[in-house]
Parts: sequence; structure tokens; C-alpha cells
Amino acid sequence: MIPNLKFKYILKILCFITILFSYNLINAQKGVRIGYIDMNVILDNVSEYKKSIKILDDRIIQWKKEIEQKKNQLSQFQNQLNAERVLLTPELISDREIEINDYANEIIALQEKRFGPNGDRIKQRRKLITPIQDQVLIIVQQIAEEKKYDFIFDRSSDIVMLYSAKNYDISDLVLKRIKVKEKIKARNEKINALKNKN
Repeated sequence: MIPNLKFKYILKILCFITILFSYNLINAQKGVRIGYIDMNVILDNVSEYKKSIKILDDRIIQWKKEIEQKKNQLSQFQNQLNAERVLLTPELISDREIEINDYANEIIALQEKRFGPNGDRIKQRRKLITPIQDQVLIIVQQIAEEKKYDFIFDRSSDIVMLYSAKNYDISDLVLKRIKVKEKIKARNEKINALKNKN
């Protein structure tokens, strides 16, 4: 692990332990109710998430094809220059090499634009997945208020759970509520489709 990341990781764990310890001291007379979810399990079972991932995967395939075509074109330019090199003047060779380098730089820029740390893949993933994660978080908040949980953690996040009893896992409850909302949405869409048909 990179030292800076290791420090952040340790800091997160210490903050987590401090919050729990402080909360336990403040509320020593009443039991602390803690629950957790596994966001990955929930998202993998939500049909809207699967559709979003499919859309993203299709776009990624399209972007990779686009980059591969440009790489093939670059290879053709280089082969053509190598084949014609004996017929060209040094100035023409230099001009062509500059053009080829510019084209290679365009490909690198396109790769960065599509797959870089602030690239289209990250932006599209955020755009497609954030609404679904927001929906999950709203349901988690509702369950926390109804069941009077003091803390709910995401097991799939950076905070490591060394042990967790299954009876504190509310992932299934969150999933059930999401499925109910999906059924209601699908039923409303069918009703609207029938109304529009008539």
C-alpha cells in the first residue's frame, strides 16, 4: 500500500473506533444498535443497476474499438512511411514523422479522455450509478429510523469489519424495498402504456 493511502486508511479506522467509543460512552445506559449493508450485493440484485452497467459496458466497448481503429491507422501511417522512406526527401520524411507523432499524441489524449482518472468512463459510471446509490441510501435511512439503528455501515466500503453477525445485516430488507419500488414503477409504466394505447 502506498504510504499516503495507508495513513488515510489508518486514520479512517481510528475515526471509526473513536466515534463508536464516544457514542458508547455517551449512551452507556442504552444499547447501541448497529446494522450494516453490503452495497455490492444490493446493487448486483437491482435490475436498474444491471441495465446501467450494461449501457456503460457497451460504451466502453465502443470507445475501445474507436481507439483500436486509430491505432491501426497509426500503424498504417508508419508502415507507409517506412515503405516510401527511400523515395522521400529528408524534409518530407521529417514532416511525415511529425504528422505521425501528432496522430500518436491524439490517440494518447483520446485514451486519457476515455479511460483516465477524470475520463468519460468514470463520469458515465457516476452519472449512471449515483441515482441508484442515492435510492439505496434513502431506503437505508428509512430503515434506520424505523428500526432505530444508531449506526449503519457499508460492509463493501473502506472501513473493514473484522466480524459481523448476520442478524445485523439489513441488505435483504433494503433489497426487498427496492424490488417493491421497481414493481410499482413497472406497473405504473404498464398502466401509462395502456392509457396511451387507448
